[in-house]
This record gives sequence, C-alpha cells and structure tokens, in this order.
Amino acid sequence: MDLSHATAVITGGNRGLGRHLAAQLTERGAKVYAAARRLETIDLPGVVPLLLDVTDENSIHAAARIASDATLLINNAGIFTGATLVAGATDAIRREMETNFYGPLATTRAFAPVIANNGGGAVLNILSVLSWAHPAAAGSYSASKAAAWALTDATREELAPHGITVSGLYVGYMDTDMAEAVPAEMKSDPAEVAAQALSGIESGLPEILADALTHQAKQALSTAPSMA
Repeated sequence: MDLSHATAVITGGNRGLGRHLAAQLTERGAKVYAAARRLETIDLPGVVPLLLDVTDENSIHAAARIASDATLLINNAGIFTGATLVAGATDAIRREMETNFYGPLATTRAFAPVIANNGGGAVLNILSVLSWAHPAAAGSYSASKAAAWALTDATREELAPHGITVSGLYVGYMDTDMAEAVPAEMKSDPAEVAAQALSGIESGLPEILADALTHQAKQALSTAPSMA
C-alpha cells in the first residue's frame, strides 16, 4: 500500500503510539484523521481531528460518514485495567473487552465499506504480546487482546475479496502512558514501533512483530502450556 496517497483514520490518535503513527503518516504525505473521544486533546499539526469513541456505535458511524475518503483504518485505541479474570471486577473486565475487542470490531464494520468503496486499502489492529502470552496478573487484558487476534485473522479472510488487507501489530511494553510503571529498559520506543508498523502495512505483512519478546511469545505458541 502506498502510504503517501493514503487517507488514514487512527483511533486513539491523540497520544502514545497513535500520535506517533499520525505524525509519521503525515510526514509521508498521507491525510490523517486523528480520532479521540475529546477533540481538545488532538494538537498534532497537519491532522484532521475526528470525534470518535470506540465504545459508542453512534459515534463510530458518525465518524465514518465524516471520514468518507478513508483507505486505511488503524485500530489503536485501548485500555489496560489490571483486572484478573477470577478475582477482578467484572465491570473492569467488560470495559476492557468493550474497548479492546468490540471497539475494533465496530470500527472495522463501519469503515470496511468505506475503504472498499474507495478502491480498497488496509486495516491495522494494534495488538500485544499478551495476545499470545496470558499471565494471570493481566488476565482481562490478555483475553481482550487474544480476542482481537482472532478478530484480525478472521477479518483478514473476510475482507480480502474487497481489496482490504488486515494486519496485526504485536508488541510488548512501549514507552507510553499505559506502561508508565514499567522499567525503562523493558520498553520500546513508540516512534520506532510506529515506523515498523507503517513499513509492515506498505509490505502487506499479515503480522508485524515489533520486538524480541513478541518473537519469543510467537514461537512459544507451539509448546505445551505450563501446569503452574
């Protein structure tokens, strides 16, 4: 995909990885809709602010009507509550699933016809090493990202006949607000991750693995789970 002629919609485009993706796409010549729940938080020069809440279908469909020239959707918005699956608050688990799985599902359903009508394009889902590794301490988040992994694979097959490629970016800790408590030496530079993601979209890669930890987790899928 030629990103210099793309029109991108980035959910959570106001901060973290989403902001880096928006900045780098703008530098490449793409038109970028930076989407967020609060327009006042979008301050990146050169982007088009777009009101979009991934947990509100009315908001999503309104955004799809505004960004009717979209050829690239990046499902970046996400949350981490720290809830475990057995002892964690059910409300937190549901909120994480609503944002991290149902959100990308709803935006993909809304924007896929738009992208197809514009001649095809791409969808990138921002996933996680925890799509493949499921520690108890991050059980809720892992479950939501594992579901988003399945969403990515299934929609890749479903949307291919419409000229839409679907890719997943898998990454461990990044130096963003979500991983604020993680030691710096364990975190990747989000600007470098964004560059990898965009190169992957250009090449049509179905899976973009951004760091060594994610490569290890991918390889471990073929081993038997621990009985701990």
